[in-house]
Amino acid sequence: MTSPTAPRESASVHHLPNTRPELHPDNPGIPLDLGMVARVRVNLSAVERRAATLPTRRTVKKEWQAAWLVKALQCIDLTTLSGDDTKGRVERLCAKARQPLRIDLKEALGLGDRRITVAAVCVYHRFIETAKAALAGSDIPVAAVSTAFPAGLAPFETRLAEVEASVAAGADEIDIVITREHVLNGDWPALYEEVKAFKAACGPAHMKTILGTGDLRTLRNVGRASFVAMMAGTDFIKTSTGKEGVNATLPVALVMVRAIRAYRESTGHVVGFKPAGGISTAKAAMTYQFLMKEELGNAWLEPALFRFGASSLLADIERQLEYFVTGRYASFDHHAIA
Repeated sequence: MTSPTAPRESASVHHLPNTRPELHPDNPGIPLDLGMVARVRVNLSAVERRAATLPTRRTVKKEWQAAWLVKALQCIDLTTLSGDDTKGRVERLCAKARQPLRIDLKEALGLGDRRITVAAVCVYHRFIETAKAALAGSDIPVAAVSTAFPAGLAPFETRLAEVEASVAAGADEIDIVITREHVLNGDWPALYEEVKAFKAACGPAHMKTILGTGDLRTLRNVGRASFVAMMAGTDFIKTSTGKEGVNATLPVALVMVRAIRAYRESTGHVVGFKPAGGISTAKAAMTYQFLMKEELGNAWLEPALFRFGASSLLADIERQLEYFVTGRYASFDHHAIA
């Protein structure tokens, strides 16, 4: 483990302006418009060129980079979705969610008086009550994956009942998965009715629709599925479960955020975006932030409209912030396991 040095005098980021969280998800949905779905086209080469330039279009250093990373930290849905999850693991995750940034680093960054937490904690249904108890008094939402996550291939009635059970158990947010077959067969009415039914079952809970983009084969399918999910009333569209062979990618994200923009321009309704799976470095997180700023604006840099589905990402962000403060990199085991 690398030993830290004394904090740098220029470490403070407290003076940097916050982005304006003036928008929140506001999507009652609209009737299914098959004409709008059919008009979705994707220029693959143009999307790939745009995605390739994203990491090079913006460069932020020093306190500005630290400010972007603190904002990224606040947009994380801190997640544990493993077959060996236990009550103790979830409780440790919730403790990290409450205090994702070490106190000494927070003070060195000039943020000692700021409340810094992650956006939400994401768990299986079994651990909703554990997470709610561990997060009591923090206002950090508990998100539950649902609808036979990750494949979504259980009977429809079973998946609907799972949503209702998670809401009854206290979940503040529900991450549903779609039936990918509907997309692959172009059965947009079936997809629309499925997502609409899940949204109704969520009641007051915030709903994110996971498209499983790695299974959808084409970017055109990604774009069309995004529109149908938004028409059905989802609050967020999300790339992946994290269990597919290919998860969040910049080309997929670009198609999805442009669908969000086009949907808002057509309907006036606001939808959030959540890339998930494979985003494990601070550098990658900032590239997604740059994408949101350039394509949708500053409101989509806030957790109300933007989330990362991640766990190991938090450790790398904290590590980069420690480097900013001390000038030295610590090994990963120097930070609490997320």
